[in-house]
Amino acid sequence: MPDGPEVRELLAFATELALAAGEVTLEHFGGVVHHDAKGDGSPVTIADRAAEELLRGRIAERYPDDSILGEEYGESNEGARVRWILDPIDATRSFMRGVPLYGVLIGVEIEGDSAVGVAHFPPLRETVAAGRGLGCTLNGRPCRVSSTSRLEDAVICTTDVERILSRPEGAGWRELQQKSAFSRTWGDCYGHALVATGRIEAQVDPVMAPWDAGPFLTIVTEAGGRFTTLDGDETLHGGSGISSNGLLHDVVLGALAGP
Repeated sequence: MPDGPEVRELLAFATELALAAGEVTLEHFGGVVHHDAKGDGSPVTIADRAAEELLRGRIAERYPDDSILGEEYGESNEGARVRWILDPIDATRSFMRGVPLYGVLIGVEIEGDSAVGVAHFPPLRETVAAGRGLGCTLNGRPCRVSSTSRLEDAVICTTDVERILSRPEGAGWRELQQKSAFSRTWGDCYGHALVATGRIEAQVDPVMAPWDAGPFLTIVTEAGGRFTTLDGDETLHGGSGISSNGLLHDVVLGALAGP
């Protein structure tokens, strides 16, 4: 496992990087944003590319032997001891529409273990950051998940209601909606940050790439919660993600698994 000084150094640098990339995105935010369609149909903008190029350049300059996995430019130095996982703009569709709930996401793995996570929301000036064994902060102040233990008092979120309802987990999601206090779609990365900062109890994403999940295993765990796949595995690489305050995690998993 990584030691404290290494994690502190990486966390400080990752936070610096996220803030710098966020400023790049703000240069393009709020106006007409042209985009191209990627192979999977998702949009990519000049801001996505510019922000990832900045991140990659600064990481390569400081840590030339590290691996970098990013949404827009793939992976370099595969197999390195330290791997940076980047999403320069998570929630690109929100970004393109002028909705401020997009984020710059940075995760760092050391020898395959999640060690650092930073989620920065440039228009909101909110930065959620965590290092393994160091706790979680919101704008430098310690933050924790909520203490809500009853589903009927909980707020649960997902990114795309139609997507989850069309999947095998759809009936379970409907059950969670009916039993919880209320549900919302403060989705994509912001929903996971809301869990870590105690503002909602669970965020369910049935489809997540590693760069979507990159910071959140560390962030949510260090905030006192749990982050797993829909199958209950604690990994960024399982293709899905649930963040919760921990107290309701098994309830959410059980509902989504069905009878």
